[in-house]
Amino acid sequence: RKLFFDTHALVCLLEQNGFTTQQSEVIVSALVKIMNTNLDIIYKDMVTKVQQEIALQQVMSHIGGVKKDMIILEKSEFSALRSENEKIKLELQQIKKQVMDEITKVRADNKLNLNLEKSRVKELVSCHAQQDRALTQTDRKIDTEVADLKTMLESHKLDNIKYLAGSIFTCLTVALGFYRLWI
Repeated sequence: RKLFFDTHALVCLLEQNGFTTQQSEVIVSALVKIMNTNLDIIYKDMVTKVQQEIALQQVMSHIGGVKKDMIILEKSEFSALRSENEKIKLELQQIKKQVMDEITKVRADNKLNLNLEKSRVKELVSCHAQQDRALTQTDRKIDTEVADLKTMLESHKLDNIKYLAGSIFTCLTVALGFYRLWI
């Protein structure tokens, strides 16, 4: 431990200012004791360079372990997301197939109904003039129903597109949410 001032020079300075040699030495020794006590208190709270390096190495090893755990967790979460995405894609394809089958059924039923109505109308036309008016009304009714069915088909198409878009955006939102959690 080193003192950063000259004790002999301080004793001489005190003697020049009217203190006796004994008084000057007592004052200087008291100052040295106070400084030593203060330095002991300061050194007690300080760490050595070796201790600091050991603590740094421990912190770095903990950080490395946390990084490894995060990488493992991230890989498992992404694989879970991928499998969930694949399940959703399969479900969407099945729903799309079912919707297309239903549309085909509706079209076939409509064509059959339309053809039946047309043949019935043709039979009525050959009967007589009053039946001719009935035929005109029936044609109008068929056209309205066809238009209604077309409107209904378009509505179903739009609904399917909405559900598909909603599902895709939901999948993207979930994926982005997980992505944001890891960043």
